[in-house]
Amino acid sequence: MMRMTVLASGSKGNSAVVASSRTRILVDAGLSCRELMRRMHQVGEDPEKLDAILITHEHADHVSGLPVLARRLDIPVYFTEQTHRAWVRQMTPRTTISYKQWIEQQRREKQERLEAQALAHQIATAPNRNDDVPDDHFFLSDAVPADGIPVDPGIEPLESSAVHRHTESAPASSLMAESAAVPDATIEPAMALAAAAEEDLCDDTSRTLRESIRQNPSFLPAVEYFQAGRHLAIGDIDITPFTIPHDAADPCGFVFAAEGLRVGFATDLGYMPPNVKLALRNCDVLLIESNHDIEMLRDGPYPWSVKQRVLSRVGHLSNDACAEFLLRDYDGGAAYVVLAHLSESNNQPDLARRAAETAVGDRLSLLGNRILLAPQAEPMASLCL
Repeated sequence: MMRMTVLASGSKGNSAVVASSRTRILVDAGLSCRELMRRMHQVGEDPEKLDAILITHEHADHVSGLPVLARRLDIPVYFTEQTHRAWVRQMTPRTTISYKQWIEQQRREKQERLEAQALAHQIATAPNRNDDVPDDHFFLSDAVPADGIPVDPGIEPLESSAVHRHTESAPASSLMAESAAVPDATIEPAMALAAAAEEDLCDDTSRTLRESIRQNPSFLPAVEYFQAGRHLAIGDIDITPFTIPHDAADPCGFVFAAEGLRVGFATDLGYMPPNVKLALRNCDVLLIESNHDIEMLRDGPYPWSVKQRVLSRVGHLSNDACAEFLLRDYDGGAAYVVLAHLSESNNQPDLARRAAETAVGDRLSLLGNRILLAPQAEPMASLCL
């Protein structure tokens, strides 16, 4: 028997449990330790029974909860050597702001925008009290305060209470949701790491562990190295790592094999090279990236530099690219095809599902090639074979 349980999949965090009858492996730890353990308990996976953590690459949405989780469970972490070195550099203390400071900064900036909008509206709608005064008198230097926003001398200053009333009109629940939101690691990787640390290093974490993390954030109980293209075994699970094209130090996908069953993992890759297509043959479960709809990404909220990165050959797999693989190179042998790492900003579940189902075509059935979507906000039900 093999079991795969996706705990989270997307730009805000990725993690899954792959298990045989005797071995349990956590693939990536991209949420806080607290949230990962909560989700494991939710689906009946006992965190204390994990044998190891296996890391695909060092990006924040794959490692945010790693240092606390590994120490709390006292289990080894498997990396490639290059990925481990990149992760250690990433965890090296440096001057930055905490997640709470970042939230406060966002709140202040929003408040300033609201004040500027309210002031501009008052100026635009105020009656003209000086019809005999030329228009350009409005822009005299003595009518321009230090903040650069011109003010009509005949208008009373905007009371701060008016701004407060405007701010307070927003529902408290929406403000709480905003402050509790997890940063998108694609555009705010440092904040994603800081958010996980903020959640984990709180009062109910032992003082000894908190101090240990703060003094040496990159310490792990045990580190084991593997290489792409070379088999390794953890317990009775045989693992084949393979190189994937992504903008990380040494990113890998995996095929897990035990008891005559195979589970393939391939996310965070810009395109499907021949080695990946070959590795994913004869899988009983296939988890593959379907990150974005190309038009939604181009028209979406990401900065242009991030859009270029996602669209590049070391970025992320689009719905179209995933569908092309399923149509042309997939052998059709999986019981389940799980679409993973869907972008919340640049994709829609229906778009990803429709593209994949069209590509799979008449191979889709109740017994084989069932198309499932791995969610971000909650764990999937376990797939048992």
